[in-house]
This record gives sequence, C-alpha cells and structure tokens, in this order.
Amino acid sequence: MKPLLFAFCVAFAPGCLNAQQVIWQPSPGHAQVPIWPGTVPDERPGAAPETAETTGNASLVAGRPWVAVSNVSRPTITVYTPTGRNTGAAVVVFPGGGYEILAIDLEGTEVCDWLTSKGITCVLLKYRVPAPRSSPNWGAFPQSRMALEDAQRTLGLVRFHAAEWQIDPHKIGVLGFSAGGHLVAALSTHFAKRLYPAADAADTESCRPDFAVAIYPGHLSLDDKNLELNPAVPVTRQTPPTFLLQNEDDHVDNVNDSLVYYIALKNAGVPVEMHLYAQGGHAFGLRRTKFPATAWPQLVETWLGTIGMIPE
Repeated sequence: MKPLLFAFCVAFAPGCLNAQQVIWQPSPGHAQVPIWPGTVPDERPGAAPETAETTGNASLVAGRPWVAVSNVSRPTITVYTPTGRNTGAAVVVFPGGGYEILAIDLEGTEVCDWLTSKGITCVLLKYRVPAPRSSPNWGAFPQSRMALEDAQRTLGLVRFHAAEWQIDPHKIGVLGFSAGGHLVAALSTHFAKRLYPAADAADTESCRPDFAVAIYPGHLSLDDKNLELNPAVPVTRQTPPTFLLQNEDDHVDNVNDSLVYYIALKNAGVPVEMHLYAQGGHAFGLRRTKFPATAWPQLVETWLGTIGMIPE
C-alpha cells in the first residue's frame, strides 16, 4: 500500500507540503500524554525530529489542507471528552498515513470532534511512525511491532482510567483509516498477549476492543487474485464486531482489503457490517464530497446503536 501522503502528491513533490515545520499540538484545553512511563519498547530513533507540516494546494481534501505528522518516535494520546450527554462509550482513533506519516487532523482531530458531539469519548493515538518507507523499521505488523505495541498499550490505558474518564470499560472501541484501518484489524486479532513486557498496572487490563471500525483499510489482502487474507491478522470468533467501508475506485488500498477481511469475519461468526461504493477514492476522512461514501459517519452511528454501544 502506498502511504497516504503519496496518494495526494507523489514522493513529496514540490508544493505538496509547505516549508514551515512545527511540532503538532492539540487544540487549547487538551494535552498530549506519553503512553509509556519509561523506556519505549522496541525503541527506534526517528529519522529526523518529529514535525507537523500543512499540505499545500496540490493535496487539498474537500478544498482544505491537512496536517501530516512525521518521524513520530514518542507516542502520545490526547483525550477529548464528550461535549454533551456522555454515552459512556469511547473510541481510540488511529490516523492513517501508510505507517510513514499521520494525517493528524483529517483522520484524527476532526474525527474526535464528530465523536465527542455524539457523546463519545475520543482518544487520539499518535502512534510511532519513526521511519521512512525505505527503512527496515517501517511497515505494518509483523514487519514492525511499534504501532501495534502502542495500540495495545493505549487500550489498556483507557480501560485502566475508565472510571476516572467516565467511560464504560465494556464499550471501548477503535476506529482507523488506511494504515490505521490495518492497525484496527491488527489489534482486533492480537489482544490475547502483549507484544512487550508489562510496564505497569495498565498492562494487566484487556486490550481487546469491544468494537472496531476500519475505513478504507490497507495491508489486509495478501493475494488480490485469490482473495487471500493476510495471515498476520488471524481472525477468530473472539475478534470484535466490525464495521468496514471502502470504495471500489480506491487506488491506494484495494477494495479487496475489506472483502477478504469481511469474508474471514463472516466465516468466524463475528458480527460484521460492510459498505462498498463504486466511487469516492481514498483518504477523505470525514470531509464531505459529492460521493455517497462520505455519509459513513451516520452509518457508524446507526451501527453503534444496533450493537448496543450507544443509545439508538
């Protein structure tokens, strides 16, 4: 799968990103918190200092730029509390970016704005993407363990702090886009055992999501011709209920990524809902376009109600 950034501008073409480089910070009133209390497992230094760059006119989404965070080697979470009635549900959000960058607003903070408006706590994970695509440290699990370790740790942290954050520990899900959609599937199938030694009491909590939402996921189809699932996502009956959405004209992550995962979930008896559309491309986040796939947030809201995570 090509990185999200490449979907908009090939190989960081001139004009794709502006020249200004800053460190990403959440909106006022929110704070990033490191997820590891000490040494980060499988620590790898970033290829360069972490930066946040705003895209230029060559890669607008729905007429607006977006922010790409790169060289993340120190993962953090930012917690966004519901703006109205608290349903008790929580969602950990994994932005996409080909495991090379994170589309931190397009597929991160804008998602949290939507979720919190619906009474759902949003936990934005800035997971590790410390290496360029050519590096051996880059990639999806098992090529690289780092992002999945961060995801496992974060689910445990959210459950550990559930009472403090006014969250129902049995209503904690994950939502991700593109590479983040793959991370959703990876965590949904690798929760029985941590990939790292326990750091503290949070690592004794379950890291199994109660539900999972994968939007235009990648890395799930090993063989598109034969619809073969990537064996690194071993679906079982314990895999959480899942929502899938993808477009047939997605030329970054093939629609077969959703198809093979759907088939595996169905065969394992896991409740799964899938929406496929003819057009709409890749990497649109929540931003509205003329294509019907951009109505997906309402579909997710309905689905969350039907599986008992939020009031119908």
